[in-house]
Amino acid sequence: MLASGDIRRCSREENPELFWATVGGMGLTGVILELEVRLRRVESAYLDGELIRAANIDAAIEAFERIDSKYGYSVAWIDCASARNALGRSLLNVGNFATLDQLPQKLAQDPLNAAPRPSSIVPFDLPGFALNSLTVKAFNAAVWMFHRDRAAHAIFDWDSFFYPLDSIRNWNRIYGKRGFVQYQCVWPPGESRAGLVEMLESISRSRRASFTAVLKKFGAQDGLLSFPMPGYTLALDFPVTDGLLEFLDSLDAMVLKRGGRVYLAKDARLAPETFRAMYPNLGKWQTAKAVADPNDRFSSSLSRRLGMYPA
Repeated sequence: MLASGDIRRCSREENPELFWATVGGMGLTGVILELEVRLRRVESAYLDGELIRAANIDAAIEAFERIDSKYGYSVAWIDCASARNALGRSLLNVGNFATLDQLPQKLAQDPLNAAPRPSSIVPFDLPGFALNSLTVKAFNAAVWMFHRDRAAHAIFDWDSFFYPLDSIRNWNRIYGKRGFVQYQCVWPPGESRAGLVEMLESISRSRRASFTAVLKKFGAQDGLLSFPMPGYTLALDFPVTDGLLEFLDSLDAMVLKRGGRVYLAKDARLAPETFRAMYPNLGKWQTAKAVADPNDRFSSSLSRRLGMYPA
């Protein structure tokens, strides 16, 4: 539904300009009343795959590239506190949804019902000093050692594969009352390795603790303001401390110079000029926006901060 109240059906073939402006368009083109999506049929709630230990960022990228044609799903925990030869060491979870004949007999009896996994809870906000470069480094070393003897082949339930942090309830309390800022960026394929090395080295030097860090490989995306692009994406959680916003500005500069961009759906501090440089299709999006909502009735704090509409 457009700002005028008119209803438009949009797809790749019908009103494609509005369709691609709406995909990744931050809800600023109108209200989606009905959505049709294509799903992939699966036989179970489990993934059949591998747990891969990568000793550094080069080994992690090599593993992603090696399994790319074999597995449809991949995600990696990455150690942002490591340095030197261990810079960017990672644990990759990769897999495809398991067929019935790939499951152990016990799981195959009820393949679409993954048992709830046990969870721990953070009962209160930790003090600000609890999360620092030393504690994060110790935690990451423990995670790396814990997986030292794990078998390569693995069966994952969908919940633990896609949402590993949910095994710790109220995990955000680890960051204390000041909270955290999540920073996620992506680089194009030819710049991903250099961008990752540059950012990981900068984080290591800064001694800023990213308790959780995730590395993924992206495929193509066609939305005008969509975040994904072919290449590697890194998601980081930084506790709010003095100087953090200035440090994130420096990360923006690293990403921008290599043709990458920052995830708008997680952003609360990107500069307008940096946004415009990172999203070169903004002009095309503005054209579609002007047709769908000429008076800018659909707005947000993010869109006003970033100056997404032409003056």
